[in-house]
Amino acid sequence: MTTTNIPVVRAANTSRRAPVRALLLLLPAYALLLGVFAYPVFESMWRSVSDPQPGLDNYVWAFENSQNIGILLRTFGNAALATVICLLLAYPYAFLMTVVGPRARAWLVVIALIPFWTSLMIRTFAWIVLLQDSGVVNSFLELLNLGPVKLLRSNTGVLIGLSQVLMPFMVLPLYAVMSGIDGRLVTAARSLGARPSVAFLRVFLPLSLPGIAAGALMVFIQALGFYVTPALLGSPSDSMLAQAIYAQVSSLLQWGRGGALGVILLVSTFVLLGLVGLVARGAKKRGLAVEVFS
Repeated sequence: MTTTNIPVVRAANTSRRAPVRALLLLLPAYALLLGVFAYPVFESMWRSVSDPQPGLDNYVWAFENSQNIGILLRTFGNAALATVICLLLAYPYAFLMTVVGPRARAWLVVIALIPFWTSLMIRTFAWIVLLQDSGVVNSFLELLNLGPVKLLRSNTGVLIGLSQVLMPFMVLPLYAVMSGIDGRLVTAARSLGARPSVAFLRVFLPLSLPGIAAGALMVFIQALGFYVTPALLGSPSDSMLAQAIYAQVSSLLQWGRGGALGVILLVSTFVLLGLVGLVARGAKKRGLAVEVFS
């Protein structure tokens, strides 16, 4: 009896120690998040209500200044437009990745991942060369008697740069979901008399909605906080909220105002995520195939 009970006791002790060991393994990651993310956020919140004096003066300034409201609306507008552009370009690209052969698919994956392997600064300067008044794009438009068009130092240039930089974050979630869709469902719909376009819109597109939701969320949130691309491709009148925060902190040394703008951006993002979550839950209750990856 004793020999059979010993392994059981040891197994029970091992199972009790497993959560403790897992917590110890997670401590370095928690410490990194606490130092790199949590502390700066709380420091910004504290400065927004204490610098230069305790109170909500920085938030009053942020909402009373019409320029700040315009920058906030422009930031969310550019992020939404960049998300739509990425979706329109990435959806057919990801769909193509699911129908070609393995070798062509590998090349398409490499092309989609190239932006990850190139410095953001290098990519942005490349766009400056392409979009300038005497650049390749305007030279081509002039050949077609369509130019020149002001692309550099404009909101159009900012959207082009944002869309190119953030495209992989839309392509990869879409491909991950599309590759898991059973093609026999579309074939069954067509065998029942549905036209190819109807089968795609009624069968394939709803099943790919989780990828659309995940990609759109990733692109939109990252576009909200972009600094380098809008700063180099846009004009001062087209600045986004990250540039306004940098100007307040670096140039004007107004840490409280910069913190207030950062907190407003953070809270606005959380509110948006909450609304998306509510919409996703409502869609699930109605039987739609929508999931938002947190």
